[in-house]
Amino acid sequence: MRIGIFFGGPSREREISFAGGKTAFEYLDKSLFEPVPVFVDSFGRFILLQNELMYSTEIREFYPAPANQKGGFKTYIESFPELANESVPSSIGTLLSPDQFAQHFDFAFLAMHGPDCEDGAIQGLLEWYKIPYSGPGLMGSAVGIDKILQNDMIALVNGQDKKSWTLKYSQWIPREYPLLFQVLKKHLGLPLVIKAPHQGSSIGVAIVKEDSLDEFVSAVNQCFFQIELTSETWKEFDQAEKLAWGQKIANLDEGIGFPVIVAGKTIHHPSTLIDELESHFAAGNADALISSANAEDQVLVEEFVNGQEFSCGCIQFDDGSPLALPPSEVIKMVTVFDFNAKYKPGASRKRIPVDTTLEKNQEIQQVIASVFQQLGIDVCARIDGFLTENGTILLHDPNTIPGMSPTSFIFKQMAEIGLNVTHALTYLVRQSIRERIRTGKQTWRLRNLLAGLDEQITANNAVSKPAEQIVFGATDEEYIQARLRYGKLNGEGKVKPVPVLKISESEYYKLPNPLMFKEYVADVEALLHTERHPLLTETSKRAERLTAFYAGEVSYEVEAFSELSALG
Repeated sequence: MRIGIFFGGPSREREISFAGGKTAFEYLDKSLFEPVPVFVDSFGRFILLQNELMYSTEIREFYPAPANQKGGFKTYIESFPELANESVPSSIGTLLSPDQFAQHFDFAFLAMHGPDCEDGAIQGLLEWYKIPYSGPGLMGSAVGIDKILQNDMIALVNGQDKKSWTLKYSQWIPREYPLLFQVLKKHLGLPLVIKAPHQGSSIGVAIVKEDSLDEFVSAVNQCFFQIELTSETWKEFDQAEKLAWGQKIANLDEGIGFPVIVAGKTIHHPSTLIDELESHFAAGNADALISSANAEDQVLVEEFVNGQEFSCGCIQFDDGSPLALPPSEVIKMVTVFDFNAKYKPGASRKRIPVDTTLEKNQEIQQVIASVFQQLGIDVCARIDGFLTENGTILLHDPNTIPGMSPTSFIFKQMAEIGLNVTHALTYLVRQSIRERIRTGKQTWRLRNLLAGLDEQITANNAVSKPAEQIVFGATDEEYIQARLRYGKLNGEGKVKPVPVLKISESEYYKLPNPLMFKEYVADVEALLHTERHPLLTETSKRAERLTAFYAGEVSYEVEAFSELSALG
């Protein structure tokens, strides 16, 4: 089956999307699927990408072509609107129109995030052109992108009471900032959590910890994706600082992105923005409002919740019933868990399950499964939440296309029921076809597609593949390399990789799949002689028939050996 891997898109999360696209490209089971990379640019164009570009460090490395960059800035293609109607260089790929999709792939694997990518827009386009796609359908996607709507709907499902306030842009008036801050402090207390309602990857998230009006104004502006710049601040910058400031605006992990609006003018490039601000302040203006062309029209203000933070994936059995995976506790090492902290090594630690009672972990799973089902989500989602000090479970932010780096939450949690990344990707393709059938569109064509895939999966499981040992020492560097090797071999589908941790010349451990998804080798060593948590045993037992279909017979036991040759 030809799998079109869609990544990129116009959202601020496009680089995270690129990481997910790489995972699918590398780890899809090549004995079942042929990966076809489809890069979606900021103009919404679909590009059949040259395979070798999937190994680039970031999108800006190859697109727009380096020859189009100017002024020493690293920018995305939206900074060059004149390129929107030009052809794409053959060294990058070939433009595709949606009516050509079926000529190149049979299924669309969506690794895209944020507005237009995760809200039902691309899903609707694919349905119109009769292309089955991965992840939740239109309704689940629409709910999953809107944090304000989610809060209301989750409360209807589980009765939770989390205080929040929706601040509309029309209410964000400078002279009323102090009064608004007082009202929010009175109703929600401090700290205040400010969120852009249609963003993911912790983009547009700020926490106001201090009783500071300046901090509050800055946080709200950040989530509206706008900057209030004074002439005094601008005049304090030297030329190098102005150039660095312009580059920061263009960086999607820390800036508001281009195009921007200044005094009614649309500006696409950092150099043009700097020139415009020079003229603006030279004309005697005291300040300038710089707003993203894709600014939010409202922001969500919530009470700060004290408690253990967790993230819990939910998938489905073949009949559509939900299976909540073991929840992961997020232990933050930073004050504000924003985009950079989320993807910065060492900014957080994760443990599975949550450090609480078995009964409370079970309750988290039950609530997650109920919300997943009642919100109309299908196939797969990751739902975050808090376990408060008094034992209350508060949920927020269902994520319908979870992050898909090889060590993302969803893959760590699916590993605990015996599925490696390659198995998990096969599940996402297969279950998505199953759910598209339920919509009553192209029913028999999709049934035949599903039957053919099931036949191939069953045949694959019946083949006895030769084992290949991956022996690595007890350092983080060796563990990371072994994990990459493990994933690559699983994706190639030719051998059965067997990970072996070498402690010494007389101490070896054959590791089960879940231990290849820990963060550090010390985490693995700590579990070598530890009894498996009962929640993990219970959840994997519940998932047994699902796991067996995708992965065959699975062992969760660590096996110790005194010499390597004894492993066979």
